[in-house]
Amino acid sequence: MPPSLHTDVFEALGRRIVAGELPEGESLTLQWIQTEFGVSRTVARDCVRALETMRLVESRRRAGILIRPVSDWEALSPTLIRWQLDADPRGPKLGALNELRAAIEPVAAAAAARRATEEQRTKLLKLAAQLRIEAAKEDLGNFLAVDIEFHSEILAASHNDTFLAMREVVAEVLAGRTRLGLYPTHPEPVALDLHDEVARAIANGSADAAERAMRALVAEVREALQKKGLRGFLTED
Repeated sequence: MPPSLHTDVFEALGRRIVAGELPEGESLTLQWIQTEFGVSRTVARDCVRALETMRLVESRRRAGILIRPVSDWEALSPTLIRWQLDADPRGPKLGALNELRAAIEPVAAAAAARRATEEQRTKLLKLAAQLRIEAAKEDLGNFLAVDIEFHSEILAASHNDTFLAMREVVAEVLAGRTRLGLYPTHPEPVALDLHDEVARAIANGSADAAERAMRALVAEVREALQKKGLRGFLTED
């Protein structure tokens, strides 16, 4: 069988679950998966196991393969995040993830200011400068790639493995905003300035300034997403 077959069935099943086409509590069987997608029992079983690792389904003897409630899902799985954003682009997921970024990235930036190597400090300055170059080209694809590298490098420069573990999640959030057309065609000057501020603060070893600048950067994203009509943010007092 083609190597992509497993991935295709896994994606199709996962997206149906996330979209609610296969609702919580519904029971599936391996036979149904085989018939629905025209695959072998081995492929069907492998797909179910992959979905089980994301906690979307669970296999019970005599009950079949049950769709689990949303509260059980592996909320920080990058694959699940992608499916959820695609299923409901203006739904609560992107707002919720931006709140997670607000809780993590400012602290990670402060840690990076304290712990980054000279090589990492230099790289962040270069990436911030490259963002301006890509913004001037009006090429969101290249801009996104550099932006993901910038934020990933900060998590790595924190030298905190729990922050680094968030790298794929942050990358998927950034990619999702662009893929769903929620990023401005022309990056906002204030956002570019804040990237510069974060990079300079980390390069200078100023933890407080790095945290403030990153907090302002995530807040700018929050404001932009709210203007786009996104749901899912906590109500502010």
